[in-house]
Amino acid sequence: MDIVIHLLWLIGGLALLYFGAEWLVKGASEIALRLGISPLVVGLTVVAFGTSMPELFVCLKANSPQVIAVPAGWVGWGIAVGEASPDMALGNVVGSNIFNIALILGVAALIRPIVVHSQLIKRELPILLVASAVFVGMMSDMALERWEGMILVMGILFYIAANLRLSKRARYTQERYEEFEKAAIECSRQGRARLWIDVGLVIFGIGALVLGSDWLVVHGESLALYFGVPEVIISLTLFALGTSLPELATTVVASFKKQGDIITGNAIGSCIFNLLFVLGATAGIRPLKAGALSWLDLSVMMGLAVLIIPLMGSSMKLSRVEGVILTTAAIVYATVVIM
Repeated sequence: MDIVIHLLWLIGGLALLYFGAEWLVKGASEIALRLGISPLVVGLTVVAFGTSMPELFVCLKANSPQVIAVPAGWVGWGIAVGEASPDMALGNVVGSNIFNIALILGVAALIRPIVVHSQLIKRELPILLVASAVFVGMMSDMALERWEGMILVMGILFYIAANLRLSKRARYTQERYEEFEKAAIECSRQGRARLWIDVGLVIFGIGALVLGSDWLVVHGESLALYFGVPEVIISLTLFALGTSLPELATTVVASFKKQGDIITGNAIGSCIFNLLFVLGATAGIRPLKAGALSWLDLSVMMGLAVLIIPLMGSSMKLSRVEGVILTTAAIVYATVVIM
């Protein structure tokens, strides 16, 4: 019964992470538009950072000392102050990137072959490859120091600046610009009352992210302790899949709507932000020291970043056969980790 309760808390944490990110993005975007910030800037900064908030809050929570529930004999469960769990933080991002590429893109291609935009091949995939290689290189000593985290953060700032400059000439960005432009006009019509609603969304969004990450990490650690499995396995599988569920839901919907740019941009962009922003910010606040994270996990993540380039670039699309390859890779990896 105690395990069921922990699972329910963990599911509740995932739900709070999802809705918290949604509220934060919606509220912050509309406030930014009211302040006269360019819709393009809003789309490439507020929205991009906001969708990485679940992973960030989980990593920050995992990389700080925990208060967890522990088995306590006949009294059931007790409370103990645990150490920080950097393996959970690292495993969450490494696992998320593996599932973003192998599972999300694989499932999308199984539903409908994905036509790949040339910009993705020329710019986004090479950036993901470089970011993955830099991260794996930094992890040669199985640690991510504060100064290395700051380098990663500088990388995401450079990435955003380059996007702001280059995407002005991209057709798909113009469509998104018009979408935000309409939202800006609507914001100006709604008046001050709506502003307070947006502020409330930001506050509740942040609160939900804080609470959700706390529930996820605390009860995830308790489950790991109960079953006697390393915390890194929980983070590489359960946490990674859980924080990737919003991207998976978006991908399935976009597949049926034939929106290939949204699918690929969502998955690859999320991987880039996870490596540069989430891990960079987490290590910048408190260095990450890996314990149980293995070179197998890092190698699989790096291998997928390499593999996806020829898969997408050979015919400028991701076929169903390639979708089978990616989905199988995700299943095999999860099986190996769990076993």
